[in-house]
Amino acid sequence: MKSTRKGLREGALEKDNYGRLVCTACDEQVKKKNDPDEVFSVRTCPECGTEWKELR
Repeated sequence: MKSTRKGLREGALEKDNYGRLVCTACDEQVKKKNDPDEVFSVRTCPECGTEWKELR
């Protein structure tokens, strides 16, 4: 699982006009899952299932 920063740098993620993260492979908005015991959130694409870590 890569970080959202690496995904943005490599072109796997991009931001839309409103600053939301979008998966470039499927053009779907990435959903966020929060786990209160973890330091990071998990961003998941609902179409392809790819996951990225995002530090809070």
